[in-house]
Formats: sequence, C-alpha cells, structure tokens
Amino acid sequence: MAIQLRERIRTEKKTAALAACDVSKAFRPTRGIPGGGTTVRAVDCVSLSVWRGEIYGLLGANGSGKSTLIRLFSTLLTPDAGSVSVFGLDIERDELAVKRLINRVSVEASFFKKLSAMENLVYAGRLYGVSADETRPKVVAILRRLGIEDARMKEPLEKLSRGMQQKVAIARAFLTTPMLLLLDEPTTGLDIRSKREVQTFVRDLRDEHDATILLTTHDLDEAARLADRIGILHQGRLVAEGTPAELAARHGGGTLEDVFMTLTGRRIEEVDEAGGPAA
Repeated sequence: MAIQLRERIRTEKKTAALAACDVSKAFRPTRGIPGGGTTVRAVDCVSLSVWRGEIYGLLGANGSGKSTLIRLFSTLLTPDAGSVSVFGLDIERDELAVKRLINRVSVEASFFKKLSAMENLVYAGRLYGVSADETRPKVVAILRRLGIEDARMKEPLEKLSRGMQQKVAIARAFLTTPMLLLLDEPTTGLDIRSKREVQTFVRDLRDEHDATILLTTHDLDEAARLADRIGILHQGRLVAEGTPAELAARHGGGTLEDVFMTLTGRRIEEVDEAGGPAA
C-alpha cells in the first residue's frame, strides 16, 4: 500500500505534501501542583500548505511555536483543533500510513552514545526493516557527503562534535527516503562550515531525491538561502507567508530582517533574548 501511494504521489503534477487547516495547540498547567502556571497557547489557528518538491521555511524566534508545529505534523502531538494531512492522509485517522512517508530531525537528536555512527544507523535501518548489508553502503555515501570521514564513522558517537552528531541525525532521517522530511532547527549550534554542509545537503535532497522539506529556523540567512517559500510565526500565529521576494515587496522592501521587524516590532534576536509564550 505504501509503495502504491508513493508511486501515485510521484505521478501527480501538484500535490499538497502537507496541508494544515486552523490548527491549534495549547499546553495546560499540571493539576495538583500549586502555582503550576497558566495555559499556554503554543499554536493558534495556523493554516498552511507545503507543495511536493518544495522547501518551506517556518521562520520565527525561540518560543514562536515552530517546534510544536513540527511535533503536530510528525504525529508526536495531537492538535486541539483543526486538521493536518500528509499527501492527503489524515495524521490522526491514517497515522501509520503517514509515518511511512515522513521522518523528522530535531535540534536534540537521541542516540546510543557508546555506539558508533555506523552502528547507530545500521540499528535504525533494521528498525525500518532494512538489512545491515543494504544499510552500510548507504550510510557511508550519506555521511561522506556530509563531510564525515570514514574513520570517524566507527568512533563512539560521544566522541564526535555536536555538528557531527547532528549530521548523523540527518543521515538517519534520510535512510528511509522520506517523501516529507521535517527538519526542526537542524543547524542550531553548528559552526559555519558544518552549517553550510548541512544546508547544501538539504538542497540536494530536494533536487535529487524528490523530497519535500519543511524546515524550522530562527536563522534569517538560512531561511533566505534554503526556502522556496517562508512562513513567519509570531506568538503561535502565522503572520505572513510567501517567497522571500514577495515578503519583501509586501512589507516595504528590504531584507527578511526588515520584514520580521515590520511584522513583530522587534528584531528576531531581541525576541529570542526575551523569550516567548509558545513552545
């Protein structure tokens, strides 16, 4: 069924890889804990569509709701209201079928740190029903492309840098050749060279493997470099959407930073420092 669905999707000219309609999510205080806090509306009535083959960037400061949206789209959270579909499949009714089409990279990926990158990725492949013999050459090709030398693939993951570990996380997500790849701030904390290598790999995934990519970031330069279209999130709401050129033209010209300041009244770094109500 999954193979037939993939083939049907590939033959359609314009397909909504992801469609969200009026999605909301709130986090309520824990019961029984004095002073447990107030309800936080992390995502507030968000609607958007991501087309097949597109790189869509969700741009927003820390606390704007980006990671909550990614968790909703990846079926890790259930929306309080609204609906989400992936290639026409409802994420709640068709959860298992959706999971076969997607994969996700988070800013804090989990691994078996005593095992090597190769061992972690071979294990991941086995979880998806792919044999070790089939996984190993694929792992080597992906990690080489991400700038990781062969010798380092055999070192315990705990000895690899933060940047290298994040590259391994991206390799793990791509092992399943997902139709929709959800990247939650994949370059946060990376040095400039590692960031550029990851960004190049993301573009290549789209261009060479017919992948659709939803990327969350608070890096204005990264959004401009990678995204075909950008949605700007502020306090859980989608306040603007369009290509970088469209956003600039619609909001007085200038850079993405100018657009962000026009829409929120603050620079993105200032919002990051102050924090926000959304997750």
